[in-house]
Amino acid sequence: MAKNTVLTLKQKVDEGRKVTMVTSYDYTMAALTEAAGIDMILVGDSLGMTMMGYDSTLPVTMDDMVHHTRCVTRATDNTFVVADMPFMSYQQDLATALENAGRLMKEGRAQAVKLEGGVRCVEQIRAMVEAGIPVVGHLGLTPQSVNAFGGFKVQGRSVETARQLVEDALAIEAAGAFCIVLECVPSNLATLITERLTSAFTIGIGAGNGCDGQVLVVQDMLGMTAGGFKPKMVRRFASLGETIVDAFHAYDDAIQSGDFPAAAESYKDLDAEVIDQLRAE
Repeated sequence: MAKNTVLTLKQKVDEGRKVTMVTSYDYTMAALTEAAGIDMILVGDSLGMTMMGYDSTLPVTMDDMVHHTRCVTRATDNTFVVADMPFMSYQQDLATALENAGRLMKEGRAQAVKLEGGVRCVEQIRAMVEAGIPVVGHLGLTPQSVNAFGGFKVQGRSVETARQLVEDALAIEAAGAFCIVLECVPSNLATLITERLTSAFTIGIGAGNGCDGQVLVVQDMLGMTAGGFKPKMVRRFASLGETIVDAFHAYDDAIQSGDFPAAAESYKDLDAEVIDQLRAE
């Protein structure tokens, strides 16, 4: 498997092939993702919900993102790793934005960073690109703005909001973003945005199949979410949650029955004389 880079990913798109991306937050899942030949991993701030139990991405810190990104990049040689910039890590000023993006690259060893927002993020994107940091944009349903949106809702339904998404995409492409995630927008709008872009390619999530690639949260696509939660945009490619719970039940039953550990799972006994001596002491 060849190493994925900004250039090889764009070349794949230019050749008419789709880019694949999933989220990963730890060494084990990242190693499996690399073994499967997935093009890109997103260490998303979605880890706040999937790994940390928060009800949104907002509480996630820079230290959280650096830690999880470092775990993922230890497992990946060829997969292109993108790390999310968490809420308020880039909105305040350019110096803070550059410092935090640099941490994800230096300490986390990511190959790119992702930030949410359109025109309002142009200065940050341009400064990062000029500093040698590849940037992925994120438009549509941007989870860090969930309170402003009034919940997790499809974006770009009106003429005005659809036009703004197109303008945002063109603006962050012009600022140097090489890729743009489009989340929860009408399929034909996502296709239009993809067609309008010239240097950047698109990754969709709930944005139809007209994008240049797709991303899903790994726990969603593998059926690992508690309570059977399944967003409309998700296809489950496995039901690992049920498999894991069944395995835990089987483990408990085997322990209670005395079947586990069996002789094959135990180490050789000491000589009986040794045990007798120890008991006598």
